[in-house]
Amino acid sequence: MRYTAARLLFAVGSLPLLVNCHADPAPQRPLTVEAIYAHGSLTGNPPDELTWSPDGGHLTYLDGGELIDLDPGTGRPHVLISRLKLATLTEGRASETDRDHRARYKMAGYIWAPDSAHLLFDSDGRLWVYDLKNGTGVEVGFTGLASGDDPKFSPDGKVISFIRDNALSVIRLRDPGTPIVPLAPSPNEAVLNGKVDWVYEEELDTRSNYFWSPDSSHLAYLQMNESEVPVYPIEDWLPVHARVEAQHYPQAGDPNPDVRIGVLPEQGGKTVWVKLPFEAGRDYIPRFGWADHHTLWIETVTRDHKHRDIYLADSDTGQAHSILQLTDEKFLDENYNVWLRDGMLVLTNWTDGHNHLYLYSFDLGHAATASAKLERQLTSGDFEVGEVGKVDFKDKKVEYASNQGNVLEQQLWTVGFNGKRTQLSSGAGSHSGNFAPDGGAWVDSQSARLDPPTLRLCHDTGKCNIFWQTRALESYHLRAPEQLQVKAHDGTTLYTTLLLPEGASSPASVPLIVNPYGGPGPETVANRWSASLLFDELLVQHGFAVLHADNRGSGMRGRDFAQAAWHNFGPIQLEDQLTVVDAVLAQYPQLDAKRLGWWGWSWGGTFTLYAMTHSDRFRAGVSVAPVTDWRNYDSVYTERYLSEPSVFPAGYTDFSVVNSAAKLKGRLLLIHGTGDDNVHFANTAQFVQKLIEAGIPYDLQIYPRKTHSLAGPEVQTHLYNRILAQFETYLKPPL
Repeated sequence: MRYTAARLLFAVGSLPLLVNCHADPAPQRPLTVEAIYAHGSLTGNPPDELTWSPDGGHLTYLDGGELIDLDPGTGRPHVLISRLKLATLTEGRASETDRDHRARYKMAGYIWAPDSAHLLFDSDGRLWVYDLKNGTGVEVGFTGLASGDDPKFSPDGKVISFIRDNALSVIRLRDPGTPIVPLAPSPNEAVLNGKVDWVYEEELDTRSNYFWSPDSSHLAYLQMNESEVPVYPIEDWLPVHARVEAQHYPQAGDPNPDVRIGVLPEQGGKTVWVKLPFEAGRDYIPRFGWADHHTLWIETVTRDHKHRDIYLADSDTGQAHSILQLTDEKFLDENYNVWLRDGMLVLTNWTDGHNHLYLYSFDLGHAATASAKLERQLTSGDFEVGEVGKVDFKDKKVEYASNQGNVLEQQLWTVGFNGKRTQLSSGAGSHSGNFAPDGGAWVDSQSARLDPPTLRLCHDTGKCNIFWQTRALESYHLRAPEQLQVKAHDGTTLYTTLLLPEGASSPASVPLIVNPYGGPGPETVANRWSASLLFDELLVQHGFAVLHADNRGSGMRGRDFAQAAWHNFGPIQLEDQLTVVDAVLAQYPQLDAKRLGWWGWSWGGTFTLYAMTHSDRFRAGVSVAPVTDWRNYDSVYTERYLSEPSVFPAGYTDFSVVNSAAKLKGRLLLIHGTGDDNVHFANTAQFVQKLIEAGIPYDLQIYPRKTHSLAGPEVQTHLYNRILAQFETYLKPPL
């Protein structure tokens, strides 16, 4: 991929980045949909797959078809693998779904070997081992999977493991001919041995379902039996003869995958199954791993999302017992990661009202009777711990991101096991970190509302040098939205942004478009870069104002704020959004209360339909990939907030917009990809049927074969032109 709109910059030592501050500003360029979407990212692409070698001696990334090595000491980049060689190692022809999954779930295209002298490349299932010393690559095997094959080196580097035909398989690099050996064969397509299924990958953030023991002698794997999980057909109508892909997809109330943990020797043999007090076909195992070479740790979560246990298990006998229990009256937070080593355990939870870090200890020498003891709550206060970058048991510290000090920003921090906290990053905006395995250095990715990410290589000395940033947006003269605060009916502060057309002052001259996400998880109003800002700017250049607000039920504001979504998927969210709309209409008379629009994607698409069927205030709307009946969506996500349909039937009736379709007000554009394996196309089809029955006109745009992300320059260009046309047609003419 070419960097047509960005520059790669690096600084050596403490030399400053030189910028001509006296140059005349470039003339303003108007934004167009084609400029934003037709030619790849307008801002260019930051280094892709930024990865540290195990010894910390290399920091590599993909750039324009080359693998670049950034020297951690000097910050100087050099080409590690040329474009010509890399093309051989990475060339593949993945399907639309596979490309989507590799990007959505951040599946690595290459990984470092434990010796930091070899690299493993996964070219849509073709595995290549590249020797840095002699500069040659050798194809060692084929997984048959363009995504989800999960290749790994054993800790001693002698074996490569991966998933093939739903089976945990290995290649022993020193065996003649490197044959593929299935260690845990799958009896049929419904049994996955070590492979991650869709619902675990999407909703539990599971990225691997097998792990090597530290001494490379055994593998622990999760077996998923999906034979009782219903199958959804995803049809591809583009070939002459249509094809159907059968997807195991547990909808709300359906049987879940039946899961269990097994351990088997690296040489193959009988699997030892771990014995857990577990409700088969219902409960979850989001994470597991090795506490030492003969002891497993396993995390379980009950189907109602109210109980979370950490177990220790003997890998020889399968005997297990719980060492830690966490509970919540409504639902647990979604941070499932656990770090465990040398009798110490680190995890996050929101027991005290905010997501914080906790340190526990246990007697690994007596694992059969051990119990976790809380040593210290490592962080506390009115803020949220975000992503944990690294837990360093050797130096006894945790490196993480949090919004401490500013709920709309994020900084990088380190906290020792003694509870002493130190801020690592500086500067306004949002920071995320990529930390070296042995400490001493990290990459700080900093962005703000008008500033795409700037990447710096930082050291414990406090010195940081920029090695990537973009100047691509300077000629567009983008304007920051106004930051506002509005009080919800219960007194909670709601953060919002409003972007107005420049110079618009006549009363009721500007139509207003509301664009919330609204659902659990994301915080959309924050001082960080989002490419969606470019479409906001384009709408403003066309004479619209754009409003964003995070209502109760969304993330990064603490447990109570998030749990407002429990058994409430619409009323409280709409109440907050209308409160914000009324506040800005009162403050900005140039906004026209009779020309309101609304659009959103995924939960935001559902929210669009809820707003337009529960309010008569919105003249036009666009709903992209909506869930229209919560019985259609997956069990893990939906039941976390709404419980099972048999437990809370009224919620599934009241909050499913398919049941209120006949009350639709305003002109609606529905958009969906027929290959969407996340929110199935059936949702839109069912809503359309209800509109037909009610005699209500609608607009429909489908994208054949496309998944939930509707990716690709042609589709994105068409999609955003279509959204723009919807609002131009139905919001621009005054009443």
